[in-house]
Formats: sequence, structure tokens, C-alpha cells
Amino acid sequence: MSTKAVEHRVLDRVVIRFAGDSGDGMQLTGDRFTTSSALFGNDIATLPDFPAEIRAPAGTMAGVSAFQVHISDHDILTPGDAPNVLVAMNPAALRSNIANLPTGATLIVNTDAFDERSLAKAGYEANPIDDGSLKSFTVYEVPMTSLTLEACKPTGAKPRDAERSKNFFALGLVTWMYTRPVEDTLKWIQARFAKTPIVAEANTLAFKAGFNFGETAELFESVFEVHSAKLAPGTYANVTGNMALAWGLIAAGELAHLPLFLGSYPITPASDILHELSKHKDMGVRTCQAEDEIAAVGAALGASYGGCLGVTTTSGPGLDLKSETIGLAVNLELPLVVIDVQRGGPSTGLPTKTEQSDLLHAMYGRHGEAPVPIVAARTPAHCFTAAIEAARIALKYRTPVIVLSDGYLANGSEPWRLPDVEDLPSLEADFTTEPNHTSEDGTPELWPYLRDEDTLARPWAVPGTPGLEHRIGGLEKADGAGNVSYDPRNHERMSRLRAAKVAGIAKDIPAVDLDGDDGARVLVLGWGSTYGAIAAGVRRVRAQGVDVAHAHLVHMNPFPADLGDVLSRYDTVVVPEVNLGQLSTLVRARFLVDAIAVTKIQGIPFRAGEIEQAILAAVRGEDPQEAIEAWALARDVGTPIQPNGSSAPEEDE
Repeated sequence: MSTKAVEHRVLDRVVIRFAGDSGDGMQLTGDRFTTSSALFGNDIATLPDFPAEIRAPAGTMAGVSAFQVHISDHDILTPGDAPNVLVAMNPAALRSNIANLPTGATLIVNTDAFDERSLAKAGYEANPIDDGSLKSFTVYEVPMTSLTLEACKPTGAKPRDAERSKNFFALGLVTWMYTRPVEDTLKWIQARFAKTPIVAEANTLAFKAGFNFGETAELFESVFEVHSAKLAPGTYANVTGNMALAWGLIAAGELAHLPLFLGSYPITPASDILHELSKHKDMGVRTCQAEDEIAAVGAALGASYGGCLGVTTTSGPGLDLKSETIGLAVNLELPLVVIDVQRGGPSTGLPTKTEQSDLLHAMYGRHGEAPVPIVAARTPAHCFTAAIEAARIALKYRTPVIVLSDGYLANGSEPWRLPDVEDLPSLEADFTTEPNHTSEDGTPELWPYLRDEDTLARPWAVPGTPGLEHRIGGLEKADGAGNVSYDPRNHERMSRLRAAKVAGIAKDIPAVDLDGDDGARVLVLGWGSTYGAIAAGVRRVRAQGVDVAHAHLVHMNPFPADLGDVLSRYDTVVVPEVNLGQLSTLVRARFLVDAIAVTKIQGIPFRAGEIEQAILAAVRGEDPQEAIEAWALARDVGTPIQPNGSSAPEEDE
């Protein structure tokens, strides 16, 4: 029986990072801890971090997989600037993450993995556990592998198979340490591994062994608790961005009373949208895994021609390949939703890392004058709303619409409050069912390019409707009649009409979402997934008594009608982007504003502290880019914070 008293401490927040080899199950471990915290009622934000290689050599830096989760008793916006707790399953996991740990952080290391061979693979000349290099941290040495093997002996599993359960040992230990619910995880293990009872039993025993080790080992001085957050009343689900996009597309199909068709080719990090939609055939969803990206978008456009809500999903390399067919959709003037989950580029680039570098591609990446509306999701939960908005624009204006998400949003998760169906917009499809023109001989007929006076949208007639036969194709069409036309003036007129149609959408979208206009002379302008870091950075600066405004764009093309007026009201406009300055380029060209680009292109999102430093530098008239680089360098060296994160400088409030 334990005789050591364990202190029970209440924290307002904590950031935990699980890291190990790509075969160690860190994504599963982090996801389960996140789910149990969500069920407990915490606010959460996550940052999964996948290795770029499908199966890098075991134990190497290239093969490290990690999952960071931020849980709190209040509203948070980011996965945290730095972990308060790092669970390192091997030396490579420790070495690849140690630079981001602040002084005073907690380290839980699997000492069984720190043998001479594994240390060498990670590039260590000496064991960091023994050489004093970890003296700035609180280190708990736990032989997770051997304890897992001992716990799993009753199952009869081979040692190599039993060892695979060590991630559940780690999960059990951290579950005890942060007083998470147990029963839901145990039930999940039984359900998840129901077809392999021996695996289910091994994982259960490992989880319980980790939990009991924390309780009985007399190693830990404290256990911690993060109370549930006070969220708005309602029903919540923990969603990733890809899941929210899939659900938003399903909702759009239901709201429009149209079959939803997805033509897709698997590509990281967009594939989960295809996986999720394929589960919902009972809701009128048709999915087609095509042989390549070009076939996928062609099938989706054909489905739109046939009267469906056509959708295609991809990432940057696939958007390259789809560009010609998107141009065809511009010419045909048919609704099409193109979802681009951005990743590091160019070419294959960084398949598992995030980036915001496809904005200019979405704007201009087609030959000819081929403008398309662009909608950018800003949080994982907002992906649901972005999908519906893209479908609304596509259906109403008969145009392809590009939705920009990215790897950070796609894989990250947060609580999402289920909306009331009555609050969702109506997307009723307006099919043409009657002729709209009379020929010279008095015969009723369809002119496929006779436009609506308000939206400039052309009629959408489902093939096979009697009397509405018409021609479409990639060749330029005569205004109104739709016959093939090579007339120069007609081509200019049609080009201007298509551009005016997209530009006119500005009348149909909200004004700039501006936060904190009173007295501020500095505006932080963001778009997409930078929302959380910018909003958290703005909170920190305001807590220091500094006035700053924040505007975050969802509609990237066209921009909100009042954007130029908003930008003109500030002395300084700072634009943080995970690229080399694409939005700043657009606003400088469009509005002649001396926007200051603050950029990061490392495959990881901004941290709130970086944005804080950029804002403070801008207020002082200094270079924001130099400020964030200096801050990041200092953070990588390590700065003191309070243990386990309570009221630490990383606080989002």
C-alpha cells in the first residue's frame, strides 16, 4: 500500500504532447485522451503531427509521430504554444521535441527504449537521462515496454505483439495523472478491437497497468485536474476539419434537396473526407474513388451537369491537375465545389505538413480569364459552415467554388456545437423546367446563357428535360443563345459577364468581421487557419493594455465589399500567413495598402506568442518578422514558465 501523500492540484489548462515512433500509436493515444477530455467537458484544441514518410526507419527522427492536445476549463483558440507535458516513447521522440519544451515542463520517458542502439539512431552520443541535459525539466522515468509486457502475459500474446500495447500503458498513466474518465476508454477498446479479442485484452490490461502504476509507484508528487469548461448550452461533437467538411457537404445536399456526388482521388491530407462521405449512402451521398485527379473532377462536373451537387476533394498537387476542368466549369457555368486541403509544396513537398500557399493558385491558377469564388475555413468546426457557404454560392451563381482548408484544420479537432436545422440557409436548387426563349419561327426553346438579371447566373437545365435540349462545352458560347462563337466582341462580353458574376457575389456576403475597432491604429488581417493564433495573440496584447484590431477573411474572392474602407482606417496593417505573403500581395495590389507580411513556412502553424510579438513590434514601429523570429529562437532555447501550465505565459486569455 502506498504511504506517500499525493497532492491534488487543479489547473485551468494543460498542453500534453504524445510522441513516439510512427508505429507506436501516438495518434490513437492522443485521440483517445482528447475524446475522454471532450466527454469530461473540457474545451480542447489538437495538433496531430505526422511523419512525412509512410514508414520511415523505426527509431529515427524522420519517423517520429506526435499528437498535441490542449485542454482547459475556459475558451481556448490554439493547441498551445508549447507542451507542459511531453510523453516520449523513444530517444528520437525526445530529441525532436525537446527544443520546444519550456523550462519546468514535465517529461515522461519510456526508459526501456533508451538503449545504445536507439540512442545512436536518434543521434545521441550519450544518454540524455543520465548526462544532466534534462535538469531543467521534471523527469519521470518509466519502463513502459517491460511493464506492458508483464501486464500482457495473461493474454498469451507474443512479446512483439504485446509490446504494441505500450501506447495504452502511456495513455493509462496520463489518464491517472490528469484524472480523466476511465470507463469510456475501456468500452472503446472493446468495441474498437472486437474482432481481435486478444488485442482488446492486451490493450485493456496495458491501459489498466499504466493507470495503476501512476497510483501505486510513489513516483509522482501530484495529480492534476482541469475542470470542465462553461460552454454555450447545446449538443457538442468533437470534430476534425475533414469530418466537419464532410458533414457540411451532406447538410448542403439535404438543404438543396439534391443528391451529393463526390468524385475524389485519395491524397494527403484530404482523403478522410472521401472516407467519411462513403459511410453515408443512406443520405443520398454517392462517392466515386476515381483513377486519378483529372477523372475525379471530371466525374464531379458531369454529376453537376446531371443535376447533382458535384464535389471534388484534393490537396495542392491535385489542384494542379484539376485546373483545366475547373476552367471548363467556369466556361460551362455549372455549380461545382472544389475542396483544397492545402499542404506544404511545391510538387510532393511536405505531404503531412500544413501550409496556406495555394491562395494565389486558387485565384489565378487557370489559363484565360477564369475567376472563381473562394471560401476559406478558419477553424476545424468552421469547416462545416464553409462547406455550406461554398455550396450556396455554387448553386445560386452557377459557378465552381474553391474551399481552402489545410492540414492543420483537417487533422486538428475542437468541440463543435450542433446547429439548429432551422438556422441553416436554404439552398433550394433553381432548375429551369420551361423554355425561356422563342425562336424566329415561333418555337419555344432554351437559351442556356440567358442570364438572371440580379445574379447573372445562367439557367440550369437537367439533361433529358423535354424541350430543353442545349449545347455545352469548352468552346466559347454566344451570349444568350449558347451557340459556338468565335466573334471577338462576344468573347470579351462573355469574359466580362463571367467576371461580373463573381464580383457581384460581394453584395451577397457579410461585411468584414472586425473585432476591436475603437482606438486601434494597428489592424491584424488574417485568413483561414491563422484565426486561432491571431485571435489568441490579440487577446494577449489587449491584456497588456495595447489597442489592436483583428479582421479575419472567409470570402477571399470576391473580398467583402467594405474591405478597402476598413484597411484605409489603420496606420499599419499586419498580415500573418503560413506562406510567403500571398494575401498581403493581393491587398497591396487591390487596395494600395502598405500591408506588412508576417510569414512562416515551416510546415507548422503560427504560435500565439509569435503573433503577440509581431503585433507589439508593429505598435512600436519595428519589424514584425524580425520580432517573431527572435521570439521563436528564444523559445527554442527555453524560457521559464510555471510548472504544468497554470497561468503560464502561453495562456490564450
